[in-house]
Amino acid sequence: MQNTLKLIAANLDSTLATGLNVINLANDADPRTVALAGVDRVELNFPKFTDGRAFSQALLLRRRLGFKGEIRATGDVLIDQVLQMQRSGFDAAVLRADQDIEQAQRQLERFSGFYQGDVQRAPLFAAATGVSAGVKTPKELRHERH
Repeated sequence: MQNTLKLIAANLDSTLATGLNVINLANDADPRTVALAGVDRVELNFPKFTDGRAFSQALLLRRRLGFKGEIRATGDVLIDQVLQMQRSGFDAAVLRADQDIEQAQRQLERFSGFYQGDVQRAPLFAAATGVSAGVKTPKELRHERH
């Protein structure tokens, strides 16, 4: 699996990005209610590692809302979460201060692929058979029937 998640050490994170339109979305906020036009980055907070609502928010932003900007995980981000973050649509993760960035990188490289689809929609077998470009969303399938 191609590693697309950028890992950031807590001491190197600068959430005060200059010139970028950044939204900090609370983990109980509905991304569908936010105006995303002109937004460069959405920061999704994990207040505790046991609170996974930001995974759902990231998936909504990518799949349903088609957000093309950066989605960044902040807060209580652990190594155990980075692989799921990548599969859910996050572009970057700011690791908690006590987390080892090299170990997190190894976690991302642990698997070469997955049978289940993720934010990319096409499962591993579809890419291997060359049909990944033809995978349609449920919404696209409903429109075909009408």
